[in-house]
Amino acid sequence: MATPDLQLSGARFPHPLGKIVCVGRNFAAHAAELNNPLPEVPLLFIKPATAAADIHQPIAIPDGLGSVHHELEITVLIGAPLTRADRASAASAIAGIGLALDLTLRDVQDQLKRDGHPWERAKAFDGAFPMSEFVTADGVDLRNLSLRLWRNGALAQEGNSNQMLFPILDLVTTISHTFSLMPGDVVATGTPAGVGPLTRGDQLVATLDGFIRVETSVA
Repeated sequence: MATPDLQLSGARFPHPLGKIVCVGRNFAAHAAELNNPLPEVPLLFIKPATAAADIHQPIAIPDGLGSVHHELEITVLIGAPLTRADRASAASAIAGIGLALDLTLRDVQDQLKRDGHPWERAKAFDGAFPMSEFVTADGVDLRNLSLRLWRNGALAQEGNSNQMLFPILDLVTTISHTFSLMPGDVVATGTPAGVGPLTRGDQLVATLDGFIRVETSVA
């Protein structure tokens, strides 16, 4: 499956998409709505580049695997290598910010949790990460970014990065102490409350403050 080119402020990013590092349960209200305990350290998992899709194109959801939930997230594009970085290095390596949907096969994930198995079958399927373009992060306050998702005209998800258990810059720094981040890697920083199932024909609008507005649909 072809992965989309990375776009930063209207230009093609000079590196291909690498790994997608996702953070689970980074909003307390989202953890509560799924009856999950709050993590003491960031809960990390990885999606392959083959999970990425262009969010502007109709979103394809799998057949016969139960409900597919939307999870809107702020994304961070990495522009420089990071290994065991300090906060200053991590801040300078953030090339851009964007939006993505961390699509989740919820019924599959629930069974995997009951079995004590990893989540990849529920999180890493082809098309599981519809993502937007990125805008430059220069001068952006990463501690105060609002994200919203409307589904068929009704507000479904709303949150702010100031509600995160682990702030964006701390996440990037911490992740670099677990494994290296490389140019073209993307960090998805967690979803606020309001996740729910998608159905074919849904019309979606997602916004990141005044930086990004996306209109899309479910195929």
